[in-house]
Amino acid sequence: MTPPQTRRRFLSTLPLAGATLMGVCPAALADELPETRTIRFARNASICVFPQYYLQETLRAEGFSEIGYVEASAVRTLEPIARGTADFAVSFGLGQILEIDAGSPITVLGGVHVGCYELFAREGIRSVPELKGKSVGLETASPALLKLMAANVGLDPENDFQWVTDRKLKPLELFAAGKIDAFLGFPPEPQELHTRRVGRVILSTTADRPWSEYYCCMLAGNADFVRTHLVAAKRVLRAVLKITDLCATNPAEAARQLVEGGFTPRYDYAFQTLQQNPYDKWREYDPADTIRFYALRLREAGMIKSSPQKILAENTDWRFFNELKRELKA
Repeated sequence: MTPPQTRRRFLSTLPLAGATLMGVCPAALADELPETRTIRFARNASICVFPQYYLQETLRAEGFSEIGYVEASAVRTLEPIARGTADFAVSFGLGQILEIDAGSPITVLGGVHVGCYELFAREGIRSVPELKGKSVGLETASPALLKLMAANVGLDPENDFQWVTDRKLKPLELFAAGKIDAFLGFPPEPQELHTRRVGRVILSTTADRPWSEYYCCMLAGNADFVRTHLVAAKRVLRAVLKITDLCATNPAEAARQLVEGGFTPRYDYAFQTLQQNPYDKWREYDPADTIRFYALRLREAGMIKSSPQKILAENTDWRFFNELKRELKA
């Protein structure tokens, strides 16, 4: 009889994988064993990155015997990747670009899903331009994304918003109490606000252009690890994409596994997140478009110095992703 799954059991089960994509045909790696049996993921408390949380059986099938998790903040999920204490992470592509521009050794390997973020406002505020001069809070969401949202409608995010970002002040609770005007949420925060029927959504990266036309979370790896572990990289990416398909086809089962694995206590929040985010879009979107879109806007806003072309040339490799799009056809 298979022992019941617990968070402790899960976190002690699987390990590292890496891959070098340089100069090797992905198809040539199909039958080779991974160079390592262990892989480490950087993790935070977000529900939407389910594909990196529940991979035991899928990674075992790919030849891995252990997987570990290194705790990271939602804002700096990639910090363990940069330090070399973790090998991979599913995280927001915009954050990956910021880390790359800062010099972190990161290689982006493919897109995972669209959506996640919702910008809430109090009654009477119907759009982002109407936030000029208003107070806007966030806790785990990306401040850079909020700045781009403002710049996209002609606002100056540094001077047109009253920022409330100190987590000690509990910005979500301030918004719920009507003490600030808007709040940018990242799962499970939007689910909490929907459940409590607080405010209204004036922008959703799942539904509203241009944000809905690009990936949110993407798979990134430590560049040195990816360079020196060729077969493992494709196998890790394949495992992540297979679990992404589970989110798209059976969000109820995926949510149940999240709760049973100890990654979130609320089945309803997990189910809402997995059901509403477009996990089925990974085959349709081009990850290079996402990197180009965010890098260009970050550079226009003076938030990075690197050009989109430089980031794409030096810190991305889509060959395994493109191979798996063909291999994992529904």
